[in-house]
Amino acid sequence: MKQEQCIELAHGAGGKSSRRLIEQVILAECRNPLLEPLADAAIIEWDKTRYALTTDSYVISPLVFPGGSIGELAVNGTVNDLAVSGAKPLVILSSWILEAGLSMEVFQREVKAMARAAKAASVIIAGGDTKVVEHGKGDGLYITTTGYGLVEPGVNLGPHRVEVGDKILLSGPIGDHGITVLLARGEIELEATLQTDSRPLWPIIEPMIRLEPAAIKWMRDPTRGGLASVLNELAHDIGFGIMIEEESIPIRQEVRGACEILGLDPLHIASEGQFVAVVDQKKAVDFQKLLNDIPGGEEARIIGVISNKPPGKVVALSGYGGSRMVDMLIGDPLPRIC
Repeated sequence: MKQEQCIELAHGAGGKSSRRLIEQVILAECRNPLLEPLADAAIIEWDKTRYALTTDSYVISPLVFPGGSIGELAVNGTVNDLAVSGAKPLVILSSWILEAGLSMEVFQREVKAMARAAKAASVIIAGGDTKVVEHGKGDGLYITTTGYGLVEPGVNLGPHRVEVGDKILLSGPIGDHGITVLLARGEIELEATLQTDSRPLWPIIEPMIRLEPAAIKWMRDPTRGGLASVLNELAHDIGFGIMIEEESIPIRQEVRGACEILGLDPLHIASEGQFVAVVDQKKAVDFQKLLNDIPGGEEARIIGVISNKPPGKVVALSGYGGSRMVDMLIGDPLPRIC
């Protein structure tokens, strides 16, 4: 395959280009058993206890958007990578790259936002770093957070556990965050009261683990690249097909409307406060009912099933008997949404 010569925005979109960048450049040089699964967190076992470690960077523009800001997002995004790994978030580290000339008021605002989000997520900010770059060589501020958590007993997540017949469970409406950020940029005129869905997911994941951890087989949060990308990555890893029912996927009307105007597929739009899980078919309804009774899980739905065909592909079924192939995101229609 011809090597691409320059980094492009698409390499950060969570789609095909991102996957190629990781596999062909990073894995090629840094391959090891902890990294190779390309999971949301590395699972490290020490003295019969399993720990989860994850890191993420945030370059969102604008810094503030309806319902959130970069400081809050930098906490929730990282603790959620721990949560979907079956780990209770405990500690985060934060590193800030600040551009000279950034208002001190803006910096203080985002530190306060981070502190509030950490308190809400019940994690401690235990350390970090700050660096300053020259004016014009940054874009206000960027944040990197690293999270550490404790994997719950009985949790065993991974593509290797997924079987034909397993059900796909989605925690709530998709696409809120991506479209909220797009509207905050003023790029399209659309009347909407939409807000980011950014929130910590552990409060709705923990009850599922308490109910029956062995029945939860795989879990991800559909951020960059949306639901389509995480399901395609799973289909690629397991070699089975994934069938989803489009009418079962909760999507707010504002998200649908914006996607129709822009020619986007809601399945490619990022969420920052939802998860998708593969669960044992015998427990799927129990998990949905459990979530529906928990604040924040009221709109959880079973949206699909693992199937024999088509191998390694995702197919969306319409309510009219039709179907379409759902591919990973190509390009980056919404850059810097996290």
